[in-house]
Amino acid sequence: MSLWSRISDALAALSSGEGLAAVFDKLRAPPERSVAFAIAVIALGAKMAKADGHVTRDEVTAFREVFHIAAKDEAGAARVFNLARTDVAGFEDYATRIHAMFASQPETLTDLLEGLFHIAMADGFYHPNEDAFLEEVSHIFAISDSDFKALRARFVPDAVPDPYSVLGVASDMDLADIRTAWRKLVRENHPDAMMARGVPEEAVRLAEKRMIDINRAWEDIQSERG
Repeated sequence: MSLWSRISDALAALSSGEGLAAVFDKLRAPPERSVAFAIAVIALGAKMAKADGHVTRDEVTAFREVFHIAAKDEAGAARVFNLARTDVAGFEDYATRIHAMFASQPETLTDLLEGLFHIAMADGFYHPNEDAFLEEVSHIFAISDSDFKALRARFVPDAVPDPYSVLGVASDMDLADIRTAWRKLVRENHPDAMMARGVPEEAVRLAEKRMIDINRAWEDIQSERG
């Protein structure tokens, strides 16, 4: 059964009048956490779209870039998006439920936040309301300020990304210690490692850009140190 078929089944199980947040209470254990991950990205993406006041075609396309959405599955994805957009529950409620689900897997929460950054930057503009939204979500997810800044440094082109921020290391660290941190990031972001922590196969392409950024940062630091 495909990811999107399982999402449709999860939505079909909702009682009349239940909001999308109720889905998260039904998807607490593997393997359905991959369903929860996909729903969470779409649901929080929908809430974020409201933060900057509109939904653009680029943002819709970004969902397709995070997940493989076949034509037959578009209706299910659209239903998730619309349920989240119209739900009276605030994004804080969604984020809190998602944090509770993945609290023992902080790397998965970082994966999810990365998907939201990808969507936020789809139209080429990082709205201040999107920044406030993502920063608050990161706090609810208990993601450190340094890790949040590292993500923002990779996605937001307001300056040349600082390679030390991308790797989450201090600029005065020994090169050997930076190499250790780089290797750890490479291991953690291998597609197999991502799938093991509940990221659906359809979203593992998130790792492609991440690995490019991580390796480029390491190369820049090596060049700088000469």
